[in-house]
Amino acid sequence: MSDSTQPVTTLIARRVRPGMEARYEDWVRRIIDVSSTWPGHQSVDVVRPTPGSGGVYLLIVRFTNSEDQQAWQASDARAAFLDELSDITDGDTSLENINGLETWFTLPGQTALPTPSKHKMAIVITVVVFFLVLGANLLFGNFLAQLPLVPRVAVLAIVQVALLSYVIMPRVTVLLHKWLFPS
Repeated sequence: MSDSTQPVTTLIARRVRPGMEARYEDWVRRIIDVSSTWPGHQSVDVVRPTPGSGGVYLLIVRFTNSEDQQAWQASDARAAFLDELSDITDGDTSLENINGLETWFTLPGQTALPTPSKHKMAIVITVVVFFLVLGANLLFGNFLAQLPLVPRVAVLAIVQVALLSYVIMPRVTVLLHKWLFPS
């Protein structure tokens, strides 16, 4: 599969000026409303500043492929939104595109962290997949047992990868951030 057809995640970090948080929150809500209608758009997670972060907001934007993501980034709609930021934010915007399994280990609120070590990623993925497969079999085992082997495996693979990518791993990464990303 070529890079242009793989999902892409963009990390966008912006420092919001003190006192401008409400305006930025409104801006984020509006740009999400518009971008969510864009072809290939999958989701946006907003990570608000934590104490000591200096007012840095992080947007984690996911697209189905790099072509759709690049089309959004080059769009007039996005450019109009960016024009509004000059009096709301300070400094340069940090923008980073990532794809592959490392997107499962993106810690909200941090843009410059290295990927966790391979052994930590392997441990987390193994434990999460074990419990996901166990849960799927406990809940849907009788139904799945009625399916032929190939459709059964296909259903399990599709559902599990979707759950891992969009639901489970973002939450597990936040939960285990101190172990995955020791300071």
